[in-house]
Amino acid sequence: MKLSTKSRYATRLMVNLAWNYHQGPMQLNEISRKEDISEKYLSQIVITLRGAGLIRSVRGAHGGYLLTRDPQEISLRNIVEVMEGGLDIVDCLSDEQNCSRSGQCITRDVWNKVSAAIKESLEEISLDELAKQVRQSDEPMYFI
Repeated sequence: MKLSTKSRYATRLMVNLAWNYHQGPMQLNEISRKEDISEKYLSQIVITLRGAGLIRSVRGAHGGYLLTRDPQEISLRNIVEVMEGGLDIVDCLSDEQNCSRSGQCITRDVWNKVSAAIKESLEEISLDELAKQVRQSDEPMYFI
């Protein structure tokens, strides 16, 4: 299983907004430059995140994008689930009607456990935690 670039880039965008949470909106071109991601591609990602209610836009000269909730309340699962359209690793877990074998499938329980583990792991990681890691990595180191 691989995550799409949309999930990875959306996470980087959201970490920037979390890092800047108490300082006001961030402009997309600033995030684009800082993360070395196409601004056009980020604008597509923003549409999805805004539609999911994870971010909002602020108009005006000092406008940009803000998180709609505290970074502690937004998990990595929230982001990835929105960008990937779900987290089940096989389609039959979320759409039983399209699988004629769902009632007698031997591996269904395995895929269900794997999907649950992924969801649980992503739920445990908040944007706040990721933003703190960014702050720590940006702090200057002094050697004596």
